[in-house]
Amino acid sequence: MSRKKGRMLDGILLLDKPRGLSSNAALQTARRLFNARKAGHTGSLDPLADGLLPICFGEATKFSGFLLHAGKRYRVRAKLGARTTTGDAEGEISETASFEHVTEAAVHKVLANFLGETQQIPPMYSALKHNGTRLYDLARRGVEVEREPRTIHLCELELIRFRDGFMTLELACSRGTYVRTLVEDIAVALETRGHVTELRRLSLGPFQSESMYTLDTLERMAGQGGEVLDSTLLPVDAALSQWSSITLNADAAFYLRRGQSVQVSPINATDQVILYSEEGDFLGIGSVLSDGRVAPKRLLSTN
Repeated sequence: MSRKKGRMLDGILLLDKPRGLSSNAALQTARRLFNARKAGHTGSLDPLADGLLPICFGEATKFSGFLLHAGKRYRVRAKLGARTTTGDAEGEISETASFEHVTEAAVHKVLANFLGETQQIPPMYSALKHNGTRLYDLARRGVEVEREPRTIHLCELELIRFRDGFMTLELACSRGTYVRTLVEDIAVALETRGHVTELRRLSLGPFQSESMYTLDTLERMAGQGGEVLDSTLLPVDAALSQWSSITLNADAAFYLRRGQSVQVSPINATDQVILYSEEGDFLGIGSVLSDGRVAPKRLLSTN
């Protein structure tokens, strides 16, 4: 039986994914730099997009799925006057329309209609599946299928710049929002057509772009030694920093680690909580039961 290669490494890297590189290629590059045995990312970015891509190493991969539900912030640059097959600059122009009538005031007015909860039809060029096949695989074969609208939520949508048929927007949105589709829908509301030319993710859940590292920076740090490189990593529980937490005494922590529900002091949380030991060590997450006990849901390995 072959042994897995790489270091046992736990933590979260906030990577500034470069434009033109797939999320998986960025992940594999980071994994190689850190010589990590296990790694995964928290929701992919299109090759056209750049910006924040959290990379989870080791035990952090157990909690990466919770970031998939987190809100996101983007800055997007869009060109009016043309729709493309993919909704971005990588596709071929499929439809054109006049945009000279669009004013900055009109853009502000239209954007206000997209705030809050709205319905959005996912694009064909997406990773969603239809009868087991990715939509983008169908789209590449020239096949289009009906997609059910999905509820999305935009809590912020601001026009940053408007000039010569290009508009730059900044938005904060819920999980499942397709920015390419949003741009297309905004363009239609402006009685024209549009597509994304640049897209940058600025935040994801508790993580902000100010704490990101580029691959070039990580390459240089790797040359200074493993300790320098490892200093870029956030602790595993950083992904859950916005959750409620409780501290377990030694007995409760002992039984919880063996899969048993434990009684805790009265808490305000009614769903899931972060669990810590009396020494401040992160244990994992638990579910709050109706009788006030906490059941283990996902715990760190103890070996």
